[in-house]
This record gives sequence, C-alpha cells and structure tokens, in this order.
Amino acid sequence: MKLLNPADLWDAFAATLPPDAPQRAATFIVDSFGDSPALADELGALVVQGVKTATCSAVWEWESRGEALPHVGLFSVVLDGAGQPWCIIETTEVTIRAFSEVDAALAYDEGEGDRTLAYWRTAHQRYFGRVLPPIGRTLTDATPLVCERFRLVYPLP
Repeated sequence: MKLLNPADLWDAFAATLPPDAPQRAATFIVDSFGDSPALADELGALVVQGVKTATCSAVWEWESRGEALPHVGLFSVVLDGAGQPWCIIETTEVTIRAFSEVDAALAYDEGEGDRTLAYWRTAHQRYFGRVLPPIGRTLTDATPLVCERFRLVYPLP
C-alpha cells in the first residue's frame, strides 16, 4: 500500500506512539537516498530490509541547498524513486569526516555492494563525481562528509 504524501506516513507513525510521546510533536524532513530514482529505490530497499543503517553526503551538498546539516534526533520520511513515502528513519549519530577518514565500519553500515571499504570508495567516487561538479566542487581525500547513522522507526505498513 502506498500513501499519497509524507504527512500521511508521519501521521500513521505518530498514531502508534503513546499520546504523551515527544516524537508526536517532532518535525521531520522528506528526502530520498542517492541522485536518481533507481538509486533511491535500491538504497531505500536496503533501509527497509535493515541492511543500510548509515549514509553520507558532502557538507557542500547541504550548503549549496541552504539546508542545515542533519542532527541526532532528526526524523526523515524516506521517499522511493517515484517520490512516494517508504519509511521513517531517525538519525542517531552525526560526524564530519574527510573522505579519506571513512572507515570500514561506516562502509559496512551503509550496506551497499559487498559492504567493503574498497567498494564504498569506488561507489562514492562515482557518486560525488556526479553531484559535486554541478555545485562547483571536486572530490578530494579532504572533502568533508556528513556521516550519519540512523535507525528505522517506521516502515510503510
């Protein structure tokens, strides 16, 4: 079953909480993973399966959109490649690391490919090679990344 908008999924999640739960009053963002519908579907499926529990993005991506960096406690309604709500996640950890400082543990938690650091580096060199040039940036070992860990709090019923 697909819901029509992210607010519907949030309302369904909130309805599962006790009346006095502070999460009921929380704000949320709406976003998808990746830079294409196919990648949003692939990565979103890994989240719903419990395989993907981390992600990263360049600090410059957030700055170019004029958005605040994610923070612990942030709720996100994750969209699939068609822009439909898929699940809700809660950010549990945020660190800023240079590209060269990403370790095997984060690569594994991102859940992509064979979950190795080597795979992570290759896949993210391709990704950042697509998304950084349009905002006037180039990936280097020193590129600052926002590394997030999250937990799935509500899959689409």
